[in-house]
Amino acid sequence: MPREKELYCDTLERIRKRADEAEIIIETDTGLKIDRKRKANMSTSSLNLKENGLNVPRPQTFLDDIITPLQLNPVEFIRKPIDEQNRIILNLIDYKWDMKTIQDWFGEIPPKVDYHQNILQVLNDIQADNGVYYQTRQEINSERRYKEKDIEDLAAKIPEHYDAAKWEAYDLVSKVTELEKIRSQNAKIQKCKDYKASYDDKLHGIQADRDSAIFAAKDAIANERQGILSTIERLKAEIKAEQDKLSGLEAKQDDKIKIAQSDYEAVKAKLDSNVGVAAQYADEPITDVSTLTAEINTAKDMQRYLNEYHRMTGMQSDVEKLQANADTLTEKIELARKLPGQILKEAKIPIKGLSVKDGKPLVDGLPLSNLSDGEKLDLCVDVAISNPKGLQIILIDGAERLDDKSRAALYAKCKAKGLQFIATRTTNDDELKVTEL
Repeated sequence: MPREKELYCDTLERIRKRADEAEIIIETDTGLKIDRKRKANMSTSSLNLKENGLNVPRPQTFLDDIITPLQLNPVEFIRKPIDEQNRIILNLIDYKWDMKTIQDWFGEIPPKVDYHQNILQVLNDIQADNGVYYQTRQEINSERRYKEKDIEDLAAKIPEHYDAAKWEAYDLVSKVTELEKIRSQNAKIQKCKDYKASYDDKLHGIQADRDSAIFAAKDAIANERQGILSTIERLKAEIKAEQDKLSGLEAKQDDKIKIAQSDYEAVKAKLDSNVGVAAQYADEPITDVSTLTAEINTAKDMQRYLNEYHRMTGMQSDVEKLQANADTLTEKIELARKLPGQILKEAKIPIKGLSVKDGKPLVDGLPLSNLSDGEKLDLCVDVAISNPKGLQIILIDGAERLDDKSRAALYAKCKAKGLQFIATRTTNDDELKVTEL
């Protein structure tokens, strides 16, 4: 192998000027024959594939299974951007998965992820700092911290060991009504006590009023008598009349005394009546309202905190839900970080020493960006010989892009590994030249 070769200059299958078509035929000693043609006026090529003389169904799928992109063009591989190199290497990891696999892992299809990528790149995007899970968790944790700060502020305003249920159930209206009723009764009792205690003072007062009235009456009569006596001498003609008046003065005085006495009796009777009413309450004890007053005042103070308490408990419930959501996202992120290790244990890995970190392939612990071009070409050779179903052949297209030392080293490694290879070089010659090394 190969028994027969018809080559054209490069794997982009550009047809030479003035040629109608290009064709490449590969026959192996295992009974496989590959025939690919491309006509000048067609943008696509035809592929005919036979194995032991029989047509192979889905020939392109068959070829994809036995030939990797690194075998087809390793020189082009080392010229690609490092991200594209990483993608190609990751795609070599054979691990069967589909969207149901993702659904089973995460209970959903994580959004904003390119599922056309290798599974390891998919998992890296799921757990990445700029991924939906991580960013959503950041937002949830931020909102949770704000709510926890609000809860702390509210809790600082609420008394320690605050019993919201007790103060919410406390019937403040009925307690205030009860207090006012007791206070009213106490005021009535106290008033009666005071009224009863002032009885003697009031009696002395009305007696003084009576004595003052009697004194005034006597004084007035005395003055009048003196005036009459003084005028007798002057008014002889009116003596008889004045004597008549004089004789009636005693009766007049008695009348005034009677009126004063009567007024006294009436006021005293009223006083006695009032004292009698007061006596009904004056001996009753005053009810102590200090305890009930303190209780009501405490209830008023405590009920002022109910709204803030309910806000706080509502926020605490929100915080618990946010924390649960954040924990769920953390579990999914951690799962996306753990799965690559599990996948690498279960998957078929064509490259010895291949591992993955943060979604990037490592070869013997080194990222591809740290490998030289020669090491990357060696990597392509290792991939070609690692596939037991493969053709054990590699196409080195564009070998002129390699320096003489690198090209010779690559040829030597292919020979040392027993790997068949086809190397194409573009020259200035008009004719195609085939050299078997």
